[in-house]
Amino acid sequence: MTLWIVLGTMSLLAALFVAAPLYRGQRRVSFVTVGSVLLVAAGSAALYARQGSPGLSSAGDGELPAMDEVVAALAERLEANPGDLKGWKMLGRSSMQLEDYGQAVDAFERANALEGSQNAQTLIELGEALLARDGAGVEGRAANLFEAALALDATNPTALFYGGIGALNRGKPALAADRWEALLAQDPPPEIRHVLEMRIAEWRGEPPPAPPAAAAPVTAEATAGEGDAVIAATISVADAAAATLPPDTTVFVIARDPAQPSPPIAVRRMTLAGFPATVRLGDGDAMMAGRTLSGLDELELVARASRSGRPVEQAGDWVGSVIVRPADTPQVSFSIDREVR
Repeated sequence: MTLWIVLGTMSLLAALFVAAPLYRGQRRVSFVTVGSVLLVAAGSAALYARQGSPGLSSAGDGELPAMDEVVAALAERLEANPGDLKGWKMLGRSSMQLEDYGQAVDAFERANALEGSQNAQTLIELGEALLARDGAGVEGRAANLFEAALALDATNPTALFYGGIGALNRGKPALAADRWEALLAQDPPPEIRHVLEMRIAEWRGEPPPAPPAAAAPVTAEATAGEGDAVIAATISVADAAAATLPPDTTVFVIARDPAQPSPPIAVRRMTLAGFPATVRLGDGDAMMAGRTLSGLDELELVARASRSGRPVEQAGDWVGSVIVRPADTPQVSFSIDREVR
């Protein structure tokens, strides 16, 4: 799993993107790479097997305890052995996977203190844990941590990504562009390259680049499995919209929290020719740890046919939306029927 997959998902999280196209193969990778997940799971299991935990009930021969039990046992052992740097990092990463962001922050704080704030990766993971816990933008202490990581490792892609957003939030678009140009130099795939190039051009006040010829949009068939779906939306296109827009018009299907619309929780990129279509979205489509579709009582679904192919709403686009409570109405229908003036 390459870092560009992580950046592909994270690039969709920035509020300034609103709803950048999601490359289907890159979904559900958030703050920690899959490699880290495997490392945490294997490491925790090995630690449990090696040290044991008398306080936990036995699940029977050959069965491993639940992950939350393992993490609780690890946290207890670390309190008795506070100098265990690897243990604190393991606890932080495990807690991120369990969405216990407060414990993750505490664990990475301990690891960072043991390292004297001199490890770029730990600074980044602490910053990501703070973002997940607080639900805030790249500002304040989190932004300072990414800046400190860049000072230690000026080519770290994750630090460059967050550092670019942080610079923009401080009113320094030129610095943001410089940092994302450094990401471009690390040879991202075409889909991610185009997203970076669009934002860089915007920040430098330049014309947007042409979309890559090989960038194929996600079609209606690329949907979540039936068992994974939280909401299934059947989306049609009003006759007036169909008569106005060409079949290859890009359509963004967006799921977001009505109380906090930006950043969106999940995004699909499709083409108008694929409609009407039933789009199924589930927790596997979530773009950020801690913000899942099943975690919300109420969802707003938006379908936007974009004349420009860009995610930001513009005059001439056509949209449709509906607010739904998935627990009560797991299936919903609506239409792309309103032209943006």
